[in-house]
Amino acid sequence: MTASAQYATLAAETGTGDILLWVALPYVVLAVFVLGHVWRYRYDKFGWTTRSSQLYERRLLRIGSPLFHFGILVVLIGHIGGLVIPESWTDAAGISEHTYHVSAVVLGTLAGVATVGGLAILVYRRRTVGPVFSATTRNDKAMYLSLTLTIGLGLAATVAANLVGDGYNYRETISPGSGRSSTSGPTRT
Repeated sequence: MTASAQYATLAAETGTGDILLWVALPYVVLAVFVLGHVWRYRYDKFGWTTRSSQLYERRLLRIGSPLFHFGILVVLIGHIGGLVIPESWTDAAGISEHTYHVSAVVLGTLAGVATVGGLAILVYRRRTVGPVFSATTRNDKAMYLSLTLTIGLGLAATVAANLVGDGYNYRETISPGSGRSSTSGPTRT
């Protein structure tokens, strides 16, 4: 089947809006991310820095920064690992889907809570330590707001989907090797 025929079949099954939102938009975002970093490095090489506030206060920074950064790193590794490791590999390793799912949700929730906790400490530090507050720019405030909304909504969606609903098995629909559309059931070999 040609690529255009596959696209037409996929569009008929899921709808063009879903394809734009869940197929095209992630690639556009990734392209903007990569090209934006290339452009920024090329044209603002020496402005590529943050204004350090470590001299103003260290105690809260020493707690909040590692908590935030290690938490967000585990979240990122979990997302990448979850997307690139197909279900067939965990099946071959003898890990059931339920065990994999529970492990991923527990580890992801702990990492998300650590990330939110670290972010809360860093925001608290920005708001309550005078010299740090004075050094805070509008861009810093926008970044903290954006991070808080994104991380909070992602964590809330994960926790709500797994506490209220049955969760979701993205490995059946978007993981490599799934080869299934969201309307067809799982196919095992």
